[in-house]
Amino acid sequence: MHLISVNVGRATAVDYADAGVTGIGKRPVPGPVRVSAPGPKATGAGSGLEGDAVCDRRHHGGDHQAVYAYAREDLDWWEAELGRELAPGLFGENLTTRGVDLSGAVLGERWEVGPDLILEVSSTRIPCRTFQGVLGEPGWVKRFTRENRPGAYLRVVREGRISPGDRIVITHRPEHEVTSAFLFRAWTTERALLPRVLAAGEALAPDVRETALAYASRHGAR
Repeated sequence: MHLISVNVGRATAVDYADAGVTGIGKRPVPGPVRVSAPGPKATGAGSGLEGDAVCDRRHHGGDHQAVYAYAREDLDWWEAELGRELAPGLFGENLTTRGVDLSGAVLGERWEVGPDLILEVSSTRIPCRTFQGVLGEPGWVKRFTRENRPGAYLRVVREGRISPGDRIVITHRPEHEVTSAFLFRAWTTERALLPRVLAAGEALAPDVRETALAYASRHGAR
């Protein structure tokens, strides 16, 4: 398990982003890149990676979305489906990985990356209009949602520096069912799963916990 690339994006003016500018189109950099906790959403630095732009900080970035990772295996699958090449960083991922089942990563799972960085799986990726715009694929949000290959967001437990080729070692994996793909289904197409998301406990981002608790209060834990 290792990093194929470390990707950062610069703020770019586009007509498909609500903010009019986006950093979603990321490109590989040679490293090393410093990774640290960016602070709360809407008030902190946005991205956990030094030099990476998060332009719409109301909806993206912050401690629970500090780092976004996507598997090269899933990019290869999408290449076959779309009939086009997908470069590392095109999905907006900071880390393009090899050998890690990212959609099957469990919330609260911890990784050691490189010599000193520790990350923890914290959330899932929800597709938006900006993602569809950068891909240029009609109906992309619905298609991405249907296939349930979301990758994973991670929070920073211990800051450090990373470079392409660094090893990823999973040091802790909680014994519950809430993977990134499970949370994705609960948040998008199968809302009745939301009460079960609470099994992830303290690994949940506050907004996810509040939504799951509200759903369970209204509908019961089915």
